[in-house]
Amino acid sequence: MHRTAQRGLAIVSTIALLVAAAGCGGDDGPGSGGASVPGVTDTEIVVGTHMPLTGPASAGYSKIAPATKAYFDYVNAAGGVHGRKITYKVMDDGYNPANTQQVVRQLVLQDKVFAILNGLGTPTHTGVLDFLKSNRVPDLFVASGSRSWDQPDKYPGTFGFNPDYTVEGKILANYAKANLAGQKVCFLGQDDDFGRDSLAGVEKVLGAGAVAVAVKQTYVTSNTNVAPQIGAFKAAGCQVVVLATVPGFTALSIGTAARLGFKPQWLVSNVGADHPTLAKQLGAAAALLEGMVGTNYLPMQNDTANPWIQLFTKVNKTHNGDAPFDGNTVYGMSVGYLFVQALLAAGKDLTRENMLEAVQKGGFQGPGLVPLRFSATDHSGYGGQRLSRVSGGVQSYFGPAYETDEADGPVNEYTAAPVAPPANGVPTVS
Repeated sequence: MHRTAQRGLAIVSTIALLVAAAGCGGDDGPGSGGASVPGVTDTEIVVGTHMPLTGPASAGYSKIAPATKAYFDYVNAAGGVHGRKITYKVMDDGYNPANTQQVVRQLVLQDKVFAILNGLGTPTHTGVLDFLKSNRVPDLFVASGSRSWDQPDKYPGTFGFNPDYTVEGKILANYAKANLAGQKVCFLGQDDDFGRDSLAGVEKVLGAGAVAVAVKQTYVTSNTNVAPQIGAFKAAGCQVVVLATVPGFTALSIGTAARLGFKPQWLVSNVGADHPTLAKQLGAAAALLEGMVGTNYLPMQNDTANPWIQLFTKVNKTHNGDAPFDGNTVYGMSVGYLFVQALLAAGKDLTRENMLEAVQKGGFQGPGLVPLRFSATDHSGYGGQRLSRVSGGVQSYFGPAYETDEADGPVNEYTAAPVAPPANGVPTVS
């Protein structure tokens, strides 16, 4: 998004907030205006999110919220949750933290949403944590693996969804240690908590310092030239490159490496490893993805025998315009399924307080390959991942799923059998 457009969005949003404030009078706050619970009536639950529908992270990620909404529409068509239909307000922040603050303030103060659901991005969502806390807005299933979401004492209303990036870094590094021993490992990460937490996980397994990770580089999303970073890897003789990158920068890195005649083994964060998204970005050069190792924790989008993929494919056809189906679609619908479970667990007498109590109690089962970790002391979301590889142009899982922690615990295999969705695709009260 151009700077002029950003300024224009900020001005429009600010005017809207001023008009809303003038219209509400001086004493009204979140939850006023005749409703005992913000965003909740006898027939409706209004929730909101911020998403990069445009901007440097829009590739792939712009498909998440429509998929979540499609699942809500599917549930609404079946009668909703406790007789209420879910309305999902999706605001574009362009992956720009300043925009995020504007649109989240609008959702909370003007639209009076019940909760913020699956707000996407580490740098973007970090800037609204305190605002959501001070307004007592449930901040559910953040679309990022930052450890910032797992602070129950500081942010009791915030819960993650993705496995945290340190857990993921440990799993990727564990693969390198076991299968690529003796090869020179290098690292490229986003210049924020995403990259830093990922590197912390890698170094917990491989060790800190240049002996373990030979070259460490960062990027910022406002600069699409990664030739200096990739050139440094080539000059250092890197044989394995771990990428903590959003999809656009995964594609940029792999494409730039090919232009420079550099062919390492790529180990890629689940954030930027969805093959259909990357193949679309690379176009005729999609074959460069061959051999890429990634991670994920949800069913693979091309596993047509998986009952969750069968359900989500049906929902995609009936409520999402049969949009191209990829890992972002699976992700968005998985978030929707979890939110419906949480609403059911919170009960018919829905309040923000009992919603948070229900999430913290945990016990949710869904499409994840590993368990969710929600409890009074853990708000981090999924606790592990499985490795995937691109072979013959197809991305498939291999080996077991793994669990670990963000500290110094071991990387262990997770062997429990996955659960199947209910026959009608709508969760019930457990």
